[in-house]
Amino acid sequence: MSLKSRGELPSRSVISQKWTLLLCVGCFCAGMLFTNRMWAVPESKGITRTTAVEAEKLKLVSEGCDPKTKFVKRDSKDIIGEVHKTHHAIQTLDKTISNLEMELAAARAAQESIVNGSPISEDLQKTESSGRKRYLMVVGINTAFSSRKRRDSVRATWMPQGEKRKKLEEEKGIIIRFVIGHSATSGGILDRAIEAEDKKHGDFLRLEHVEGYLELSAKTKIYFATAVALWDAEFYIKVDDDVHVNIATLGETLVRHRKKPRVYIGCMKSGPVLAQKGVRYHEPEYWKFGEAGNKYFRHATGQLYAISKDLARYISINQ
Repeated sequence: MSLKSRGELPSRSVISQKWTLLLCVGCFCAGMLFTNRMWAVPESKGITRTTAVEAEKLKLVSEGCDPKTKFVKRDSKDIIGEVHKTHHAIQTLDKTISNLEMELAAARAAQESIVNGSPISEDLQKTESSGRKRYLMVVGINTAFSSRKRRDSVRATWMPQGEKRKKLEEEKGIIIRFVIGHSATSGGILDRAIEAEDKKHGDFLRLEHVEGYLELSAKTKIYFATAVALWDAEFYIKVDDDVHVNIATLGETLVRHRKKPRVYIGCMKSGPVLAQKGVRYHEPEYWKFGEAGNKYFRHATGQLYAISKDLARYISINQ
């Protein structure tokens, strides 16, 4: 019994040393694992802080593009109000520019009158020269070389001839003339035919202008400039030779507007700007009116319209 006890004691001691070694190794491994986990915590916190800062920066950068910001959430009435204010400011500026242009034209006319030795009134609305007769209106009938039948129709209906036309000018202050320029071949057969017709009727206003369908706008401009230089009238009318005018009704209409400045009367409309080439009434300078599909500004149809003296003078000075 004693020997066995002695033999068993060493065996138990060896086993204890092994377990002790294993326990130490296990503790060491557990310590290493625990140490790695504890060391990773500060690194994780650092990454978390960096991500939070970056997120804040991204939020600040994208704040202006966020559709839920305060700027986009503004009340629609406030936005509409700002648009109306801007539109009103643009209109006011446009009117101011228009008034300045008219004042400049009036100043140029006054200077021109002074240079020519013609006394003028302060408001520039009275007769510029005491020797010039004041008329109510000048009616310019736009015509062409090939429109002899139309002119004869006008003479036979609403345009007085001979002494009656002179009486209309003297008593009513109404001037009526056919308006035409010259042919491309100066002194040609077309010009001689108009000269013969004018010699017979004496009702033409010849312009320094070469006739052509594509030059109608230039012709109208030259007509107003020429008419305002020849006759001192309150209104200047442009009418086509295929339109028959009631002179009495026209005069009554214009008299109602004679005290108003910058009068422009006619059948007003606003049609589309035709940008497509090859179509009738194609607008070569369509780009001046904005994007495709836009309309012309409101204007009178070309068959018949009237402008007051200040507008005719403005055209004459700024042509």
